[in-house]
Amino acid sequence: MRRLRAAATAVTVVTLAVTASGCGGGSSAGGGSNNSPRTLTYWASNQGPSIEADKKILTKELAKFTQQTGIKVKLEVVPWADLLNRVLAATASGEGPDVLNIGNSWSSSLQATGALLPWDAKNYKAIGGKDRFVETALSATGAEDKDPAAVPLYSLSYALYYNKKMFADAGVSAPPKTWDELVAAGKKISKGGKWGLAAEGGNLSENIHHAFVFGKQHGADFFDAAGKPTFTSDGAVAAVKQYVDLMAKDKIIAPGNAEYAQNQSLQDFANNKTAMVLWQAAASTFKAHGMKPSDYGVVPVPVPSGTPDTGKNTNSMVAGINIAVFKNTQNLKGAQKFVKFMTSEDEQKLLNKTYGSIPPVKDAQQDPAFDQPDTKVLRETLVNSASPLPNVPNESQFETTVGTAIKELWADAAAGRAVTTSSVKARLTKAQQQMPK
Repeated sequence: MRRLRAAATAVTVVTLAVTASGCGGGSSAGGGSNNSPRTLTYWASNQGPSIEADKKILTKELAKFTQQTGIKVKLEVVPWADLLNRVLAATASGEGPDVLNIGNSWSSSLQATGALLPWDAKNYKAIGGKDRFVETALSATGAEDKDPAAVPLYSLSYALYYNKKMFADAGVSAPPKTWDELVAAGKKISKGGKWGLAAEGGNLSENIHHAFVFGKQHGADFFDAAGKPTFTSDGAVAAVKQYVDLMAKDKIIAPGNAEYAQNQSLQDFANNKTAMVLWQAAASTFKAHGMKPSDYGVVPVPVPSGTPDTGKNTNSMVAGINIAVFKNTQNLKGAQKFVKFMTSEDEQKLLNKTYGSIPPVKDAQQDPAFDQPDTKVLRETLVNSASPLPNVPNESQFETTVGTAIKELWADAAAGRAVTTSSVKARLTKAQQQMPK
């Protein structure tokens, strides 16, 4: 899942959506289906450098689908800042598209609304079978005890991107493998208007993704086996504090990053203002900002010092985009054909190459393009050391409440206010109190 900035109203909308279990897409109101077997509406997520870039990329591909099937597709590319709230409103009102992209970590929350088509054996058979997809991608498609709520479309994981020249200028000889090494390198670089690491403190999604990884490294899951929040556990508190301390204590992140929420961290990296950034798939954005692949290196996200097996320690969430169908679409067969098209081997190769992501379709993943220095790191991380975000119905509220708590802690750090174990626990206590009972 990428760059979510859900509004605080998301919690309220989720509660409403859960009560509307029979609702879904297929209404002509509000951009829904036109009740025709020859038309589909599709909400795509913003994967490229801009909305316009995505429209250009996808319009060309959708024309192929129309040529093959005779089905026209009405495309809307929805910004990540708006997508979750748009989807939640659609599940509650019934006024939504036929097909849509969702952040894979939302799968369980949206599954709980009852609005999305369950991908049972019959529906998977209509698109070529479930065994076409890699297991890691399938682990983030809904609750384990239910039929998946969506189908993997683009797979992602986090990596550490580093600026080779800035490393050399600061006398840093090798990219860091541990957090201690990252902090040491960052301190050497953070001077003269340059900074060691970039972050997106105002981006709730980014906050959650990194807190989750730090949490796994501290032995914390944020939810217990029964799906109850455990935001105030010692491991969760230590994880969030370690992340925010990169600014508050270690001072390798610029204070201004506390307000970043629109990929400014990638721009700073591309403009040689920061030497490192943790991101899911950044190559296409760096290229759009004039950066050459030879300017930067890509390595796995660091792990704690002394970790026995650094290749197996969680250092990324299972990131990615799923494609879903509203259950009461008026054009189910057309929607299935569209999902089959988008997950076909040829489209998977083309689209994932374009976006710098990894195909969740096994055959497409064998293309040499996904064995390049950057994509190889992303692919191997997905296979060896990524874990899915909690597959619980309240996952989207978790992103909103804890993501906001971390945003507030970034603001404290930027303003020079102390970030302590007590202050972190207080913010997480408030976040837990805001979760549905």
